[in-house]
Amino acid sequence: MIVTCVYVNVKPGKVDEFISHSTENHRESVKEPGNLRFDFLQMADDPCRFLIYEAYESEAAAAAHKNTPHYLKWKSAVEGMMAEPRKGVRYNILQPSNREAW
Repeated sequence: MIVTCVYVNVKPGKVDEFISHSTENHRESVKEPGNLRFDFLQMADDPCRFLIYEAYESEAAAAAHKNTPHYLKWKSAVEGMMAEPRKGVRYNILQPSNREAW
């Protein structure tokens, strides 16, 4: 299993629009084959900062996400809303070690 945590800092005044686009991306991403989780989080003490937690069964499933129409639409729509480039950090899942725990 592969996890990517995507850290996003959104420009003030663009937060509501970013949430709208990202919510749409979330709704479609959770339907993808191989998707285990796709959480969209807003920092409690800084509403301009977000975390997208993506968990996929395999590298292939994670890579396929980057070619979906909803991801490409999201990427294009939100690019100008970011105060700095988003940062994706990849992780390997150690525990839980089985899918049933998800």
